[in-house]
Amino acid sequence: MSNIERNIELLSLSGLQQEASASRWGGHVHMLKTVESTQEEAKRLAENGAPEGTTVIAEEQTGGRGRQGKKWHSPFGKGIWMSVVLRPRLPLLSTPQLTLMAGVAVCRAIRRVSGVDVGIKWPNDLLAGDRKICGILLESSCSENELAYCIAGIGISVNLKEEDYPDFLNGVGTSLLIERGGVSVDRSVLAGAVLTELDSLYDFYMDHGFSPVARLWEAMSVTLGRQVARNTPHGRMEGLATGLDDNGSLLLMDRAGQIHSVSSGEIELI
Repeated sequence: MSNIERNIELLSLSGLQQEASASRWGGHVHMLKTVESTQEEAKRLAENGAPEGTTVIAEEQTGGRGRQGKKWHSPFGKGIWMSVVLRPRLPLLSTPQLTLMAGVAVCRAIRRVSGVDVGIKWPNDLLAGDRKICGILLESSCSENELAYCIAGIGISVNLKEEDYPDFLNGVGTSLLIERGGVSVDRSVLAGAVLTELDSLYDFYMDHGFSPVARLWEAMSVTLGRQVARNTPHGRMEGLATGLDDNGSLLLMDRAGQIHSVSSGEIELI
């Protein structure tokens, strides 16, 4: 055991499963120490027929990534770096809705376990204040325009200290420990809570559709009612974030009162 491991409470499969006892998914967990990417490992398992709810969680990722190929900082024993296999019988166009559903589930779990008042920035970042505490990456495989499977990648900065962040993330990222004034969070309990909330909300979405999930998302949003900006091939676009459309795209109202639908890309809160 390394010096790093001696000073860190490692993830506990039994602790995770105890918290996720109400979830169907707690029995399909692959807990690893170090992996290049939980997302790639979950994809490999999905391609080999892994059942829905199969979860890969690691103490450390050496090649973790976020949206648009950005590197995700995943130090050993400090966060929750996990990917979950979903097998919804839905058209490919439903992927953005699943992303927002996952954001609501993770936000609920973090609030319940840590007490930190995190909110959702469209489409898939969780913030405390204006600093990023969690990212969600949903990647899909399809067959004839229907989803074969989705991998929901979830990265939560749990017990990182300020000095754990590289220079390029100073002032940008934060953690639950920082937001709690130095009080750590049991990562196993939080991981189990994420699985429980994700399982429950996923069933709710499949039974009732996107509309009630969208209302939940809007209630947790830190985007709506704010001015946001987005860089496009035609220049910078700014507008007031007013809501979601039926597909999960963000609706922006520009200064002329025209409504624009944003379906992809990054936005900036201004």
